[in-house]
Amino acid sequence: MSKYILYEGRYYTIELAQTREGRCPGQDFLDNLTEAERARILRIIQRLADFGKITNREQFKKIADDFYEFKNYQTRMPCYYIKNRVIIITHGFVKKRDKIDDNEL
Repeated sequence: MSKYILYEGRYYTIELAQTREGRCPGQDFLDNLTEAERARILRIIQRLADFGKITNREQFKKIADDFYEFKNYQTRMPCYYIKNRVIIITHGFVKKRDKIDDNEL
C-alpha cells in the first residue's frame, strides 16, 4: 500500500489513509467539496503542518482517545498522529448534529 501525502510541512507530514483496496476516502471527500470549502479545510491542515499547532479549538480538537479532527464549520476530517511527525487523515464528513455519530469514528 503506497502512501498518499496530502501536504508536507515544517513540523508534520499529513497523509490520507488508504483502504486495502487502494481507495482513499479522505481524497474522495475533498474531491466532493466545493472549491471554497476545500480551500478552507486545506488551509487549516497546512497551518498545523507548517507551524506545529492550531490554537483555535474551533478548527482542530480532540474527539476521542487518540483521534482529533480538522474542522471548518460542519466540514470535519478525523485524524490521528503516528511516529516520525506524521498525521493520518482517515476520511471526511459533514457533521449535521451537535454530537458526532459513532459510525464516523
